Amino acid sequence: LERGFDLLLNLRPLFLPLYSAVVLVACSGNLLLLVLIWRNKRRHNTTNFLIGNLALVDLVMCVFCVPATASYAFDRRGWVFGRHMCHFVSVMQSAAVYAAVLSLTAIAVDRYVVVAYPIRRRAGWQFCWGLVVLIWLFSLALSAPTALHTLHLDLRAAGVQVQVCEEFWDGQERGRLVYSCFILLFSYFVPLAAVSISYCAISYRLRQRTARPEVRYAQAAWSRRRRKTFCLLLVSVLCFAFSWLPLQVVNLIRDLDTDFSILGKNYVNIIQVSSHLLAMSSACYNPFIYASLHKKFLSCVCRHFPSRRRRKGKDRGQGSSVLTVSHRLPRLHTSTTLADLPAAVTHSFSHGNYA
Repeated sequence: LERGFDLLLNLRPLFLPLYSAVVLVACSGNLLLLVLIWRNKRRHNTTNFLIGNLALVDLVMCVFCVPATASYAFDRRGWVFGRHMCHFVSVMQSAAVYAAVLSLTAIAVDRYVVVAYPIRRRAGWQFCWGLVVLIWLFSLALSAPTALHTLHLDLRAAGVQVQVCEEFWDGQERGRLVYSCFILLFSYFVPLAAVSISYCAISYRLRQRTARPEVRYAQAAWSRRRRKTFCLLLVSVLCFAFSWLPLQVVNLIRDLDTDFSILGKNYVNIIQVSSHLLAMSSACYNPFIYASLHKKFLSCVCRHFPSRRRRKGKDRGQGSSVLTVSHRLPRLHTSTTLADLPAAVTHSFSHGNYA
């Protein structure tokens, strides 16, 4: 493996800038998304809390996991952050995967509830906070096997200037294989199945309704929005799934092939780091997905972070009609989300009538 590590060090000038770019883009984009959701009080609903939770997951991943893991991969001294950080980073990286999967699944369920029961009052912020806390607690519980089998070994006492932070399943190889298969299936089957079932259930629900005028209007509104809404959700799920797929497959192969006959001892480090970099890049995608698929996201950016001159010009005059519309939005549009704002607001944004 020493030769493989030397090959990896030769590629350090390539990998470290890529890791730095991932951290910079993901932190700035997800932090901006969190600020926008937090500052828009009328969008404090279940869907946006879950979108914010996805941004929080990506932010935690990039702040705590990516720098430490990249340093561990390229430093000959191994893990230099101590025993406690070893356990913390390992558990948080595992919990972040589960939290993202559960958040995407919950968003799919929430979209069904919004369309199937349009006049039902949306859940309050207490329920939203409780749901987010429950997602994290369940994610940490699913990460328990990782926490129990992660060890920090300081080999300097034995004359080797290396510290190791790895999972060790001595005598429990079958358990490790079962857990790896569970992660692989849970990470892809659950969110994809949730999106598919939610889409089919919504379509079936709308077809079963009677042809009253208000129902026809709801069906027409759903037809206009369903492409963007579910395209956004599907793209988020696919980006997450395909970003993490190589790393999960590599980990599964390593569990099955302890002699490195498949990956090769000289290339396993490069393959591992490359797949890890791709997995960490999933933290960058969600802000771009919202910005590219929904112009309302960009409108929110322009609204909350305008130039000083534009803000000064708007303050002199044109905000009264828009204030009236936005004042009524919380009651008229109970299912409004950041990804699915009312057409009235979009029309106002497109004509520059925002304060």
